[in-house]
Amino acid sequence: MAATSPKADHAPHKGHRADLHADLSASLTVFLIALPLSLGIALATGAPLQAGLVAAAVGGMVAGRLGGTPLLVSGPATGLTVVTAELIQRYGWRTTCAITVLAGCCQLGLAALRTARSALMVSPAIVHGMLAGVGVTIALAQLHIVLGGTPQSSALANVLGLPEQLANLQPAALGVSALTLLVLLGWPRLPGRVGLALRKVPAALAAVATATAFAALTGLSLPRVDLPSWRSHALPELPEGPVLGIVAAVLTVTLVGSVESLLSAVATDKLIASQRRTGNRPPRADLDRELRGQGAANVLSGLLGGLPIAGGAVRSVANVKSGAVSRRSVMLHGLWILLAAALLVPVLDLIPLAALAALVMALGVQMVNATHLRTVSRHREISVYVTTIAAVVLGGVLEGVAIGIAVAVALALHRLARTRITVEVQDGVHRVWARGQLTFLAVPRLSRVLNQIPPGGRVVVELDGSFMDHAAYETLQDWQHAHLVHGGSLEVTGRSTTRMAGAGHSGDRTHAAHQSHSAHSAHRADQRPHRGTHRGGHQCCRPWTPWMNHCDHRPAAEPMIPGAAAAPDAMDARDARESVEAAPPPAPRRRGAGQLASGISAFQRDTAPHVREELARLAREGQRPSQLFLTCADSRLVTSMITASGPGDLFTVRNVGNLVPLPGAESTDDSVAAAIEYAVDVLKVDSITVCGHSGCGAMQALLNSAPGAPMTPLRRWLRHGLPSLERMASRHHAWVRIAGRLPADAVEQLCLTNVVQQLEHLRAHESVARRLAEGTLELHGMYFHVGEAQAYLLSEGEDFFDCRVFDSVGHQIAEHVGQHA
Repeated sequence: MAATSPKADHAPHKGHRADLHADLSASLTVFLIALPLSLGIALATGAPLQAGLVAAAVGGMVAGRLGGTPLLVSGPATGLTVVTAELIQRYGWRTTCAITVLAGCCQLGLAALRTARSALMVSPAIVHGMLAGVGVTIALAQLHIVLGGTPQSSALANVLGLPEQLANLQPAALGVSALTLLVLLGWPRLPGRVGLALRKVPAALAAVATATAFAALTGLSLPRVDLPSWRSHALPELPEGPVLGIVAAVLTVTLVGSVESLLSAVATDKLIASQRRTGNRPPRADLDRELRGQGAANVLSGLLGGLPIAGGAVRSVANVKSGAVSRRSVMLHGLWILLAAALLVPVLDLIPLAALAALVMALGVQMVNATHLRTVSRHREISVYVTTIAAVVLGGVLEGVAIGIAVAVALALHRLARTRITVEVQDGVHRVWARGQLTFLAVPRLSRVLNQIPPGGRVVVELDGSFMDHAAYETLQDWQHAHLVHGGSLEVTGRSTTRMAGAGHSGDRTHAAHQSHSAHSAHRADQRPHRGTHRGGHQCCRPWTPWMNHCDHRPAAEPMIPGAAAAPDAMDARDARESVEAAPPPAPRRRGAGQLASGISAFQRDTAPHVREELARLAREGQRPSQLFLTCADSRLVTSMITASGPGDLFTVRNVGNLVPLPGAESTDDSVAAAIEYAVDVLKVDSITVCGHSGCGAMQALLNSAPGAPMTPLRRWLRHGLPSLERMASRHHAWVRIAGRLPADAVEQLCLTNVVQQLEHLRAHESVARRLAEGTLELHGMYFHVGEAQAYLLSEGEDFFDCRVFDSVGHQIAEHVGQHA
């Protein structure tokens, strides 16, 4: 039997102790956030304040133990604040507890049916609009308490009552609330080493504690937390009221609580994936198990007189960022809440209600998320978002969601049916644009526009849509045949069609055959092309055809479509078809020097005649690029393609990992510094862009690097990327993400972080620092997702959650062009 060293025996125990210490530390952080938040949510609903503590304790211990997302922290549901307040006003607190129990039973039933994934089918615009509407309602209600008054029964009543409330301000309440907000917003931005140490205390706890100490020391007379004896704590009773009303209430609590929990679970899972390596992650979220855990927690919370429970993003993010390893941190946080509710009642009774109201008001404002607003605007769903907000504020959560779904369906139908068809004459060429889906509904407009074109004219038809039904296809084909017969020429382009040119001359049979082939491609615009059939003719791939990995240099011919030929008689069409069918098969691809020579030959033949004049001008005048573009050497990054730039536009520097060595760093590569100095001081570029990309092998190598491995040229070079790795692991730097979503994994997180870090390295170069100080140079960060063919630009500053955000740029440009077409 092999001997085992004592060191090996103790290693698992050391790892277990380290994990326990991490969970303990994280649980205390989450506890300090959840304690004032639970009291504030209970205050906002009008429930007994103990109900918030009960929900927080049960959510931590029960949902934390039974749920399917180990690091998701559950507690009083922020999204259900307005719903719970309405239920308490209508049915009373004890009946509301019974509704919570029934909603938990419904969640258990849905989990048994494995329907958790279906909750994610709701449009994000509706979900974000619902949460924003709830946030607005919460903020309006708590504003009255902040001003020293009492909230009204509805959001509209709160708005109408504001003038009277402002006329009767309570200076003490307003002062305590202002102090709370000041500390809450300023705490994460405390400078220096002292600030760094203080920031370890959660901002919410610091704000409430500061306001409480201020009120106690100054002797202000204010309404404070009043936790009655647990002996008088109200428990549920049998529901009393209209059956349909009770059923609607149960369904509302079930659906809203489930959607909020499941979305928070997915967001937590993505956050973990983006921040931790594969070996340091808990298991992925099991949504059906999570729904089952939420159901069990709601049943118990209702039975014990607690608020409805749901998974919360704020507490979960704090849990992950505090280094939690397992579900122990969630369960321990619930235990600390329970102990505080039993032992810290005298301390909790000192908290002014105005401080809790200010805290919850800030939370409500945060729910109107600027990132979500940009995302729905980019996807042209702002009408759904705004309508849902207004409906939730004016009517309630269930009514708001129903109206939001109706608007989303109407918008989808409108987009499907709406097609814009326009025609313009440019240099004697009639250009027809069809934007949208070409269905039978668009046939009258399509026919009217096509019939305006004179016979025999030159026509270009652009089909900018992903679908064409049979009626539209037949209309276009019939007009095409008649136009070509009368001597006209036609060229059809589009998002999924093959560019073609046809002429109405009986002798030009090849053009007729190409015209027929292209029309057939247009009819199949919504289908994926067969391998090797359309690839050679696709416009975007044409420059790359001599190379492998792209399109065949000579596409195989497709059968003719009956009635689509441009020739005046059937014999000509048949001859054209035979000539195409008799074409020789494509030559096999060449590799190495032969492949390079083939590409050069294609350039000299197809491209050089068009660019020769411009290159001659640049040769005479010299280069005057506007940008230094620093990017990775990855072969999938074609800088001229993704920036739509041409000769003389970009001064490009490429290396492994798009790294910028710091001046004076060990093993500094002077080639990068020399290029920066030349671009900034000699070429006088206006801006520098650092561009990273998805799936970067250099970043993957950094993540997987093992200490002590032999030093190679690649490993020496990648040492310039170690600051990016340290920045990603640090809690003292702004987190980096993509607008509208979290990074897919740790590699993408490092790719994004590396762009930000290399921009910092750029600022350390003397020539760059000087031009920045003069205000004559700009620095930009860019990220290109290869698989999505989507570019993102780094926005200025940080968002509400102290994150650096990469915003996509393609959608806004496309929409701007579409609106002005």
